[in-house]
Amino acid sequence: MKFPPLPPDADEQPEQVVSFHFEDVSFELPHAGRLVEWLRGIAHSENKPFVEVNYIFCSDEYLRQVNVEYLDHDYYTDIITFPYGEAGEIHGDLFISSERVADNAQALGVPFEHELCRVMAHGVLHLAGYGDKTPDEEALMRQKEDFHLAQLPA
Repeated sequence: MKFPPLPPDADEQPEQVVSFHFEDVSFELPHAGRLVEWLRGIAHSENKPFVEVNYIFCSDEYLRQVNVEYLDHDYYTDIITFPYGEAGEIHGDLFISSERVADNAQALGVPFEHELCRVMAHGVLHLAGYGDKTPDEEALMRQKEDFHLAQLPA
């Protein structure tokens, strides 16, 4: 016998699977709802379960400190990915330097929002199991980023 589903508890909030946090920076995150759906779509197209992702936007210096403290790397970067859960699950914390994203956008001649989305997708792809340490891995990562950026709703 199959029982009907129980109605949700009035006090129970549905789990939010994508969260955006701002540490020592502030900027407008364009179309957050569409971004969330797009990010979930990346996981779906990569056949990976989407559990939970926290995006923590911060400054160059904040992210360098995270890099030093947790990874023993003393340099600036645009993103650091901390995976949780099972391998291949989209579950983790993604620290992104908005200053580094802005600098990269200017150097590449693209809008800040475009580069921000590329870096956000990059983090999800890391959680999905893609690396970028070797030239072959980096080339595949860029190909995946470009593919998913093309799927971003206007």
